[in-house]
Amino acid sequence: MTGRLMLLDTASLYFRAYFGVPDSVKAPDGTPVNAVRGLLDFIDRLVKDHRPDRLVACMDADWRPQWRVDLIPTYKAHRVAEEHEGGPDEEEVPDTLSPQVPVIEDVLDAIGIARVGVAGYEADDVIGTFTARADGPVDIVTGDRDLYQLVDDGRGIRVLYPVKGVGTLQLTDEAALREKYGVDGRGYADLALLRGDPSDGLPGVAGIGEKTAAKLLAEFGDLAGIMAAVDDPRAKLTPSQRKRLTEARPYVAVAPKVVRVAGDVPLPDVDTALPHTPRDPAALEDLAKRWGLGGSLQRLLGTLAE
Repeated sequence: MTGRLMLLDTASLYFRAYFGVPDSVKAPDGTPVNAVRGLLDFIDRLVKDHRPDRLVACMDADWRPQWRVDLIPTYKAHRVAEEHEGGPDEEEVPDTLSPQVPVIEDVLDAIGIARVGVAGYEADDVIGTFTARADGPVDIVTGDRDLYQLVDDGRGIRVLYPVKGVGTLQLTDEAALREKYGVDGRGYADLALLRGDPSDGLPGVAGIGEKTAAKLLAEFGDLAGIMAAVDDPRAKLTPSQRKRLTEARPYVAVAPKVVRVAGDVPLPDVDTALPHTPRDPAALEDLAKRWGLGGSLQRLLGTLAE
């Protein structure tokens, strides 16, 4: 896989589109399509501005994998709308967004943009695996800071983080991470693990916030170094830090597998090349008429054709 690869954290982007585009944007039958049209406008702008050679819309086939929940039961627990035995739990999403997701999937498929979700894994894991396999530079487009852990200047891997819509993107490389968090890409997962993340139901280590976590990582190198220091009476830890980290051992033992994205997802064999013409023009025309995709779709098709 050579050339510049762009990986979309698709759910993150259509959530932003949904809240950024008025719900007065509707299909001819009155169904809101603000997330659909907003995402198409996002992709159009991304392709225009960054000119990737390849593009993958990465999907959450399972937004709360059981293997992560088994390790940390609070993982994303507050977002569960309905639990399902033997299958993915249902995520709490706005009523008028859920019906738009299948439309987004159908439109991407008809255009010919590769769309990949793998059972038992989140989009982050799909992104992590594509990134691990990439031979060229990678742009990861996401509103989720968890993916900062993949940033790697040596391999040309950066995160494009939407600050406002998708027109204003924060380009996150290792220099940006060091300036804001005091760590590089590899250190970010350890920082997030120690700090915790209420939005994902990750408790972190009590009493250790972002700044303290960054200082500990600067002093001891990584999570393993910090935990080794707990057992070393000569190590420069305060009594409170030593106590907190000792108490957090059960969490620290399992949290890395939860926080770090997978890099070994069994990806399907897909054509990731950026399409210049629609894969299924007839289906796309029907979708455009039914859902009133108008200028958003036409602009994207024009950009892809260039």
